[in-house]
Amino acid sequence: MAKGRPGTYAHSRRRRGTVVNSSQTMEEINFFQKLPLELVHMILDNLSVLEVSKLCLASTQMNRCVVDYISTHAWKNKMMHHSYHYISCPEQECLSGHFRDLGVLFKRCTMLLPTKERLKCVMYTFSQVPCFLQDSCSQPNCIGFFRYGIFLQTLIAGWDDLECQKVFSFLCEVTNLLRKIEAVTTNGKPGLKCNEELELRYFCRKVLLDLSPHPSECRFWLLQLLRPWPLVSQAHLLLILYGPQLATGPISWQDLVEEVLPRNALVDLAKSIILVFNNPQNKKSSIQSTLAIFEEITVIPQEWHVHNIARLLVLCGHKLCYIILANKVQSGQITSVATIIVFIILVFEKDYNKMNWVVNLVKQLHRSFSISGQKLTFIRLLEYKCSDVMAQYLSTYANGNRDENGETLLTASQLLTAIGRFHANILEGLLE
Repeated sequence: MAKGRPGTYAHSRRRRGTVVNSSQTMEEINFFQKLPLELVHMILDNLSVLEVSKLCLASTQMNRCVVDYISTHAWKNKMMHHSYHYISCPEQECLSGHFRDLGVLFKRCTMLLPTKERLKCVMYTFSQVPCFLQDSCSQPNCIGFFRYGIFLQTLIAGWDDLECQKVFSFLCEVTNLLRKIEAVTTNGKPGLKCNEELELRYFCRKVLLDLSPHPSECRFWLLQLLRPWPLVSQAHLLLILYGPQLATGPISWQDLVEEVLPRNALVDLAKSIILVFNNPQNKKSSIQSTLAIFEEITVIPQEWHVHNIARLLVLCGHKLCYIILANKVQSGQITSVATIIVFIILVFEKDYNKMNWVVNLVKQLHRSFSISGQKLTFIRLLEYKCSDVMAQYLSTYANGNRDENGETLLTASQLLTAIGRFHANILEGLLE
């Protein structure tokens, strides 16, 4: 018994010690809550955004304290920087990190709320900054959408598709996004509402599309934007979002029709078409949608220059290019396909200097004909178009329609070389 008593006493001390520690912790928390609100805010003012966000994880009471703190006008004025209007701002990288930290803060302090309530809380705070909202900032170089995009993508990182659909619906509700898309795609000609097109482009790309870390996430947002509209409007919207744009001006609608655009002008548009085409959720439907969208895109605002159609097809990749051209063949547009192939040959001579890609494409298309007579017709049309396009360039040059840099003669020379290289590859394949 004598040995047992010290043990019991020690056990009792440990239990009392535990109780005392818990009591002390509660007293510390209660003491913090008893501090004047101004003093609490002074303490929080000396912490970084990430440090404040960690306090949200300490307890429910501390979370509420942080929510009250970030709801004050003083905090908003301090944290919502206003140097958005110049892309070359030396604080740009720092500001990007700042809005990423703000995304973490709001993610943590609203984690106990339903999705819709979380979004309301965010919108209430950010609606005080005109640069984060459509139709609210008149500065052409404003990068507020980009800052808002960094914040939003950080906030919703890890959310499932259902929650992200709620985010999209909420954005549409508070910004009238769908109404604005309708205004420029279904109720107006391309380029007629230039400012509205650019604002829509910047908002959708900077807030939703460009900052998505993976192609699948970018595809999700792109499909959300396209899904409500008929295919004609989807094609129009894709061109607004990803079509070639003049250096400091509107989307170059007429250049698609009249000019030969450089390769980089159509890269983004090709990537967006590939995203729609590679939708894993409904592959068959995505193929049909892509075919229809491509047909519509290349006649907006009018039928494109064939060189631009050929370049876009090449940028879309071999598989999609073949599917689109094979679909044209099946619909009886063999002459059009032959013309496009001639310009694809020219594109490869200009940009890639390889003809195997084009030779394999022609072989695939040749095999797609079930009747030998059709195969022969296809080859004859292709040969005729090679000489016809060459003759057109030479005629243009001979008639005095020469630009200052001799572009017409240079293109004719490139086409002649390209056709020769194409036929050489065909003959090499026959001799193997």
